[in-house]
Order: sequence, then C-alpha cells, then structure tokens
Amino acid sequence: MLRLSFSQRALRFNFPARTSRGALAEHVAWYLHLTDDAAPGIVGLGEAAPLAGLSPDFGPAFADAVAALCARFNAAALAAFPAADAPAFVGPGLPSLTFALETAALDLAGGGQRQLYPNAFSQGRTALPINGLVWMGDAAFMREQIQQKLAAGYSCLKLKIGGLDFATELDLLNEIRSVAGPGELTLRVDANGAFAPADAPAKLAQLAAFHIHSIEQPIAAGQPAVLASLCRTSPLPIALDEELIGVSDPARQAALLDEICPAFVVLKPTLLGGHAATRRWIALAEARGIGWWITSALESNVGLNAVAQLTGEYDVQNFPQGLGTGQLYHNNIAAPLHIGHGALRYDPAGAWEQPD
Repeated sequence: MLRLSFSQRALRFNFPARTSRGALAEHVAWYLHLTDDAAPGIVGLGEAAPLAGLSPDFGPAFADAVAALCARFNAAALAAFPAADAPAFVGPGLPSLTFALETAALDLAGGGQRQLYPNAFSQGRTALPINGLVWMGDAAFMREQIQQKLAAGYSCLKLKIGGLDFATELDLLNEIRSVAGPGELTLRVDANGAFAPADAPAKLAQLAAFHIHSIEQPIAAGQPAVLASLCRTSPLPIALDEELIGVSDPARQAALLDEICPAFVVLKPTLLGGHAATRRWIALAEARGIGWWITSALESNVGLNAVAQLTGEYDVQNFPQGLGTGQLYHNNIAAPLHIGHGALRYDPAGAWEQPD
C-alpha cells in the first residue's frame, strides 16, 4: 500500500537587507514523501512551495490542505498511483500541491533517485542554458549582481525592474550595454506588472533602445485587452507570466493566447498546476507560434530539480531558461545540481539530502 506524509522547511534567503524583497526573508517549502510498503526505504519526494502574492494556494489554510491531502490519500489505500492522476486527486485551486504530488509519484516510479525523466539532462549528458537573475533592489545591489553575473560568464541576464526610479533602471541597462553589446549578451527584463497602462508604451520604447530580448508582464495581470494592444504595438517582444496563473481550463487558456497574441509565455510549474499543466501550455503556445521558456518559482532544490528535468524533455539548448534560483538560499536541500558558465547541470551520481 502507498503512504503519503509531509515535512516542511523554512528556507532562508541570502538577500542583503537593502533588497526590496526584504519581506521574503523566509520561504516555507512543504515536502510530500510518497512510499510503498512493498518497497521499504524508497521515497518519492515532491515539493509544494506556494509564493506569497502569486500562488493561488498561498495562505494560512495551506498547512491544513497538505495534511488533508495526506489523510485522504492514505485513507484511499492505494496500491498504485500514476502521476497523471495527481491533478484530479488534488483538485482545483492547489497548483503547487498538484506539482508536489505529481513529482513524488514520478520519483517513486523511478526508484526514489530524484530522476523523474530519462533524458539527457537527468542523465548528466547535457546542461541546460539559464539566464542570470538580477534581483530587484537598490541600484548598488543590482549593480553588484550584474557585475557578478557577467564575471561568471552568463550570456543572458534577466533584470527585475519596476522597483526603482525608471531613469535609474535605464542607467543600469546602459551600463550593461556599455560592457556587452547585444551580440555578446541577451537582456531580458521582468516588470512584474509595474507599469501603468498609460505609461507602458513610452517605457517600452525607451527600453527598446537597449536591444531587449523581451519584457515579462509590463502591466498588471487581468487586463487582456490592454495587453493585447500593447503586444500589437510594442517595439520589443512581450512575454506573459502572471497572466497565466489561475487559468486552468484548456479552452480559457487557448482563448487567452488567441486574444493577447504574446511573443512568449513564461511557465512556472509550481504556479500553473504542475508537470502536465505546463506541457499543455507548451503545446498551446507552439501550436500558435508563441515562444516559451520555463522558470522556477523560488523552490528549493527539490522543486528546482523537478522543473529542470521537465525542461530537459524539450530542446532548449539555444534558449536560456529561468532555472538559476537554487543559489538563493543558505539552507537549501543539498542536491547534485551545479551551475557553471551560465548553465545548470545535474550529476546523477551525486548525493541528495533527505528533508526531515
């Protein structure tokens, strides 16, 4: 019989106090442990780490939801549980918990080795190109991060913008371009919905001068008609991010993409409802000629590994993904994930820490 239990860890950020994300000094991750009485010692592990302000399932009721899921699962006395059954078993409104149960089921099926998919990444044969994330903060903090990422050999940087005076942010972009032109360095920016609709066209025009690859979510989610107009007129490509969260019905997903017609979609499995949900968004995007990339959502290494191995199912060798968040915590789950020269690599022979 299968059994499901849980544990949790308060992940502590490495951010200095001056960062504007100081409120996120700690991020709680919940781990689902899936075992089989017929195979003692083997544990399938999955992570649910909902994000404040973004995840539909974040809030004080989440702890009860995790406990209730485990109780319901164990009461069902299941002899088998395919990962494909996770969305229906968890139910709507709990995307990070669905992601965790899917991951745990995939891991148990693979022998509890944290190898979810038999692809070139999980087998250590290839690395995944990633963008270097420059976190939002004061100008000095962002400048320090930019210098570190350039020195580390990243060929693609992603800057969080919208938290500083816009002129200061333009100055930072100008500094980067004075060091590395568009032929050497790809620049992405993420506004997290910070631009007012009336100001967005002028700001997009100013950003375009720096040969920006794309901008994520220039205006707040929930304004599809306005965003569609921006996508038609913007001098730089627009990517949807927060706009996708909470849109789980396939017909609504298709309608959203058809209405807005973005250049890209940014896919976070924790926020979108897991592995199968992310694959569905990819299929819808590709059918419409819309580009995409996958991004972690501040999970610990357990969730990051799952997101990366899912990414490894696709040919992304020439397109950096957003998978560089594993270095953000000083008490992360120890894992054989390694970043070097702008790429994430997995060592299948490496050791994993088992979260308590």
